[in-house]
Amino acid sequence: MSVAVVAVSIMLAVAGAGAIYRIARGPSILDRVLASDVLLAIVGAALVTDMIVYRNLDYLALLVAISLIGFIGSVTVARFVTDRR
Repeated sequence: MSVAVVAVSIMLAVAGAGAIYRIARGPSILDRVLASDVLLAIVGAALVTDMIVYRNLDYLALLVAISLIGFIGSVTVARFVTDRR
């Protein structure tokens, strides 16, 4: 189990670094919004991994809140871009 946790942690760290790079260097606002949505998904995956390892549900409300914020933010930006064009 510890090998799997280390592997998942490394993958999430690399994915998070890539998302942060895209937020900082994205050529357009849509790239930055998409990268921030991906970063929220990565944080959610890290929370789920922590809950699995320690066998608790302490972060479940936080996970739901992060998911809702990511969804609402993505829909809002998509509507804004659609109305703008």
